[in-house]
Amino acid sequence: MASLAPCICCTAVGPRTHISSRSSCSSTAFRLPPPLRTAMAAACAQRRLPRPPCVMEVDTCPSPAAEPAPAEAEAFDFKGYMLRKAAAVNSALDEAVPLVHVERLYEAMRYSLLAGGKRVRPVLCLAACEVSGGRDACAMPAAVAVEMIHTMSLIHDDLPIMDDDDFRRGRPSCHRAFDEPVALLAGDALLFLAFGHLADPASYPADGSVPPDRIVRAVSELARCAGAVGLVAGQVADMEATGLGTHVSLDQLEFIHLHKTAALLEASVVIGAIVGGASDHQIEQLRNYARCIGLLFQVVDDILDVTKSSEELGKTAGKDLASDKTTYPKLLGLEKSREFAEELLKDSKEQLAGFDPIKAAPLLHLANYIADRQK
Repeated sequence: MASLAPCICCTAVGPRTHISSRSSCSSTAFRLPPPLRTAMAAACAQRRLPRPPCVMEVDTCPSPAAEPAPAEAEAFDFKGYMLRKAAAVNSALDEAVPLVHVERLYEAMRYSLLAGGKRVRPVLCLAACEVSGGRDACAMPAAVAVEMIHTMSLIHDDLPIMDDDDFRRGRPSCHRAFDEPVALLAGDALLFLAFGHLADPASYPADGSVPPDRIVRAVSELARCAGAVGLVAGQVADMEATGLGTHVSLDQLEFIHLHKTAALLEASVVIGAIVGGASDHQIEQLRNYARCIGLLFQVVDDILDVTKSSEELGKTAGKDLASDKTTYPKLLGLEKSREFAEELLKDSKEQLAGFDPIKAAPLLHLANYIADRQK
């Protein structure tokens, strides 16, 4: 993870990570290894001491060489894999949202849904299905559904009543390209369409390779992770913690991002595993993997927000600082945030132990990709 690890001297540093049984997308609590939690307690205590602000620090030290990858990982063409999967997902999204009456609504839905993007969530869904023994056709309805919900969250998040951002994926946000009412309704429509597409038996292969009980379980999982105990809960907690001028604890920040960011990544992986036929034990392993990379995604996002320009990010840089949001660099400092990202990446890979290394290669490389991304 060269791009996130310049000049790191310390080892395991990162906050305790879990979602409680009352507020999670699953009844299974997840914690990072005890040494990581112990190190985080020490880091927090150290952070309380007076120190020069480092939120806007940009590190220019050369990055250390990456650790050698296993032979199977070296042979894996990750770029080609992502291009193929993203192309398949884009085609499925295009087909799922045709331009029909009322045209302006569908134009707004398609404008945001087909605007490009990394397609990390749907590709994670497909990869989790593969490692569980399924094939793309089994997981594509789920992949489409999670991308629709992700796009809905972006449309709503950009609205003036929320984060008030004029740019998304390098071009005007939906409410700027259309108007606020149409953007709001386009997001609503994508949310309902996502569940309709996921629940429709006609979305799946006709050979019965995805039984109805798996479809029902996938719908339930996505509803929990996207709703009032998942993404929406995190969004509300984030709004309540923004601009208060009071201290936001590490536990509060963890709750926000495990729900607002990690929950939908968790859903992507878990419903892919469900429709792919994974065992309950395998599903929980993949759930833990997803929670690690979900929090990793947010830590990296926080780092990029203070080290990259708007042009590099394709969205407004420095928004978190301007709106007085609590972020990992603000709470821990830039270097401790980078160290925490390293620990999350390491732990995510440990969750893949026991899976076929060839089939798990996409998930391993996706973790690296999330850690190393530059926008």
